[in-house]
Amino acid sequence: MREPDNNTVPVKSLSGDATDHAENEHNAGNEQGASGNLRGALLMSLGMAAFIGNVTLMKLVSFDLTLFQAIFLRGCCAAVVLGAVSYYRKELFVTITGADARVLTIRVIGEVGASLCYFMALFNMPVANVTAILQALPLVVTLGAAVFLGETVGWRRYGGIALGFVGVLIIVQPGTDGFSVYSLWALASMLSVALRDLATRKISSNLPSLFVAFVTMVVVTLVCAVLLPTMEWKEVKGDTIGLLLGAAVFIMLVHITLIRAMRVGEVAFVTPFRYTVMVWALVVGYFVFNEIPDTTTIIGCSLLIVAGLYSFWRERKIKRG
Repeated sequence: MREPDNNTVPVKSLSGDATDHAENEHNAGNEQGASGNLRGALLMSLGMAAFIGNVTLMKLVSFDLTLFQAIFLRGCCAAVVLGAVSYYRKELFVTITGADARVLTIRVIGEVGASLCYFMALFNMPVANVTAILQALPLVVTLGAAVFLGETVGWRRYGGIALGFVGVLIIVQPGTDGFSVYSLWALASMLSVALRDLATRKISSNLPSLFVAFVTMVVVTLVCAVLLPTMEWKEVKGDTIGLLLGAAVFIMLVHITLIRAMRVGEVAFVTPFRYTVMVWALVVGYFVFNEIPDTTTIIGCSLLIVAGLYSFWRERKIKRG
């Protein structure tokens, strides 16, 4: 009988090593996903705090400047800094594919609509009310992802979306004495932001976040420059310039953090952290502008938050299943 070759490796050992290697790769992938979700959640929370910082300073500016004037001057400050930082990091001149160009164009259109409509509402409504209407955004993004991106959404999440829209109706109060036409501007802003976020999810990783933020800011500023003659140009005072510079810093943080958050973490995990914005909105509204939200706003916003959290909980449960 032939002796076994000393160089032969038992099959069991090979399969065991392969299994161990596969398990190690799987565990590493899980750790990377968890780390990405944590970073995304922190970035989203930071972006929401910066968003309210920008809102606060811009609302203060609204007492001295017109709408397009305020957005234009803030945009000039932010675009110069973003351009300089992008140039320093060698991210100002990049090659854009045809697909990225189309998606970036859609994103910019969404941002232009979001900025103009939001500040039109903000300059004429309490901070908490405008922010509460925006809490329908995650639900609209979920609906848009199902309709336009082909993502699967079950009847339970559709039910959550319907509940969220009931919350919007409670806040807006159509057909009642509490209705404000500026609520429609807030709704238009929310739909524009949804378009922007859906487009952001389709931008490839080849485009740096700084470049995307810079292009967006430049276009928004140019649009306001074109619209400037439609409103009176008011004198810009020294303290107003300081507020605009602060708003420019905050809006840059908003663009960079939100773009990064949508890229590094799972959408279903990261997006619910948008709701932290309501905490900041209530605090700022009360202590800075002496605004106290009415009962209908609180009820409607609560429905929106519950519906949104349920929708994302269902999405995570389905993915785990």
